[in-house]
Amino acid sequence: MILKENQQHNKQHAISPQHVAIIMDGNGRWAKKQSKLPIFGHQAGVKSVRRAISFAVQHKLKALTLYAFSRENWHRPVQDVSALMELFIRLLDSKINILHKHNICLNIIGDIDRFSFRLQELICRAETLTSKNDGLNLNIAANYSGRWDIIKSVKKIAIKIQQGMLRPDQINEEILSRYICMNKLAPVDLVIRTGGEQRISNFLLWQIAYAELFFTKVLWPDFNDIVFESALNAFAQRERRFGRTKPDNYRDT
Repeated sequence: MILKENQQHNKQHAISPQHVAIIMDGNGRWAKKQSKLPIFGHQAGVKSVRRAISFAVQHKLKALTLYAFSRENWHRPVQDVSALMELFIRLLDSKINILHKHNICLNIIGDIDRFSFRLQELICRAETLTSKNDGLNLNIAANYSGRWDIIKSVKKIAIKIQQGMLRPDQINEEILSRYICMNKLAPVDLVIRTGGEQRISNFLLWQIAYAELFFTKVLWPDFNDIVFESALNAFAQRERRFGRTKPDNYRDT
């Protein structure tokens, strides 16, 4: 079952993020530690995806964005990529009704044109089915990169200029934000990366400009509610000034 029923009162955080993004790293290393093929790590990682979605729903997050497959991941061995695509297809085909049942709105962000027709068809069906749901916004970044996202937006703005609908001097952050992925959602508040690496890896470069970062050595298949909870607790301790200085009358409590 992809989502657990919430049977306990949720702990309320003093400061809670609205939008959490996760770089799900460590599937391959998890499988290697067990002398298994990478696909076994991805299959185990699916269970962590279910746990993360359940946690997000229980804690009433508005949006959860998961980095599933980057544009750079095509450089991995062909058999690994093929197995991952098949896993993606099976999950979309078998789990979308459960997401819909739990009022989750699913969106795939990224360049899906490179995917098979079957996968593109399933993505379209899943997004259409859940489009009117007003619960958790679940975004899966697939064949995505932050640089691609920005370039795509710039190209759309260039077309507007060619059509005479926009002047170059009118371009600002607000204009570009209209064309960036997830432009209707709140900016990302918290980025979690599993697997021990401490880098962004070309993920949501525009959307995470002022996000808090949380790195953990836990490999993605071992990610659970305890780790997610610790990330939220760390977020609650952060002082978010968005470039401003601390007020003179500010007192730590």
